[in-house]
Amino acid sequence: MSANSHPTLPPVRLHSDAELARDALGAPLFARAVRLARWAGPDTRVGVGGELATAQLPEAAAVLGLDAADADSAGYASQAWRVAVDTGLVDVTEPEDDGGEGDEERFGTAAPGEDLALVTGGAPGDVLDLWLAALDTVLADAAVPDLDDLVDALDAGGEIDFDRLDWNPGREADFLDEVLANLYLLTVTEGRSADEPVPLPVLAASIVVPDDMGEPTDAVLEQVSDAMMRLDDQFRQLEPIGLVEFRPVDEELMAETDGPLEPEAASAATAVDDEDVSRYGMVRLTPLGLYGIRARMLEAGVDAPAVGELAEKGADALLDAVSFYSESAAQAEIEQWLAGRELPAAAAELLAAARGDDEGGPLRRLRCQQALAPAGPEAEPAVRSVLDDPELGGLARVWLAERGVSDVPAPDPEMVFWLTVDTIAAQLAADGETEELPLLMETLTAHHTGFFDQVWRVEHPATAYVLEAMGRLHPDKKAAKEARKAAFKARSRRPA
Repeated sequence: MSANSHPTLPPVRLHSDAELARDALGAPLFARAVRLARWAGPDTRVGVGGELATAQLPEAAAVLGLDAADADSAGYASQAWRVAVDTGLVDVTEPEDDGGEGDEERFGTAAPGEDLALVTGGAPGDVLDLWLAALDTVLADAAVPDLDDLVDALDAGGEIDFDRLDWNPGREADFLDEVLANLYLLTVTEGRSADEPVPLPVLAASIVVPDDMGEPTDAVLEQVSDAMMRLDDQFRQLEPIGLVEFRPVDEELMAETDGPLEPEAASAATAVDDEDVSRYGMVRLTPLGLYGIRARMLEAGVDAPAVGELAEKGADALLDAVSFYSESAAQAEIEQWLAGRELPAAAAELLAAARGDDEGGPLRRLRCQQALAPAGPEAEPAVRSVLDDPELGGLARVWLAERGVSDVPAPDPEMVFWLTVDTIAAQLAADGETEELPLLMETLTAHHTGFFDQVWRVEHPATAYVLEAMGRLHPDKKAAKEARKAAFKARSRRPA
């Protein structure tokens, strides 16, 4: 009876495809790739791997408006070219193999690719597909050690000693995927604003520190420090593609520690005020970044829902899904579902989907009640039609009474007790044993003399479960004791 039995990520609120496509086109690295694709032509020379010839990098940098005197310009141009090639914005023809004869370096050619036309003539989804391909390239680059580490790992023959480098491509890619998944979860978690940045130490600790560890050891804090520095470098690379907004680790802080952060710094970074913690780096996923990471998780088989994706599905799929959403996310999804439907038919469909004596039934009925709460007189015929339904009659009476309808028939005692059990079961399934639940239990039982002498007989699959919870949580000790006795009776009468 717990939402934990249905593992899924909270639903994310995404911008429209048109807005996201505009963001993608505005991402600096993607925009550079598009400009180089338009520049590519008969005189463009490429190497064996499709990379831009070294002699052409200054011209490419100039096309991008970069300062040729800047030592980083060639690197920016090379990266943008690689993105253009990997996304299909550029088609390359690699140099032909001359069989090893001659010393002259041979070059291939390049030309704008067919997909370049999608940038201006395609649908927003086409642009986003190109951007996702660009993201794959950037993520692969971000998982590669920096140049200094590669140089340090060269052996006597000039080859990279991977054992010395301690770099495993698969492990690095998995690490970055896990980091981004955690950042996604922190972003969509209820109670946090999607615009609120995450401190880099918090993100690093979420990957490194075991969940069951109390006070981190110095060894673990050192791992957190190492992870922070890796992420500082990686997020610098991911920002130009529009995935994140990133405030790097303060250079003065690095100078103060004379290199990598000490374990004490990693520990202190989680305990200082907002102004200080920002010196250790802050990161947030952009709306485009949320879209991108969700797309990657969906491809990996992760259940990552988005608000609005149930709008075309039936009420049964809607209630099953939003049963495990937070109340606000469920309301947002329900509103979008109702927006495209005639209310009388929608109300009837919701009520029909809310029936069922399975474990999820109480929570479906709670979400159905939530969906019908703002409905006006148009929904009344559908609600009245279930007044005699043993599972929905109580819900219908509550809805009508809240609207001041005077001719609502009084429920029989069996329906009252059934509705009480169903309501508490739904609250337990939605939020667990909250601080507010004891007050709800007290309110529901206060007006019924001999409540526990009768409720254990209710034919509801959650009767014993609810009574056991009342035995633990009811604020009145006498009532709690009676609830435990009633739970025992309810368990005893159920067939083995």
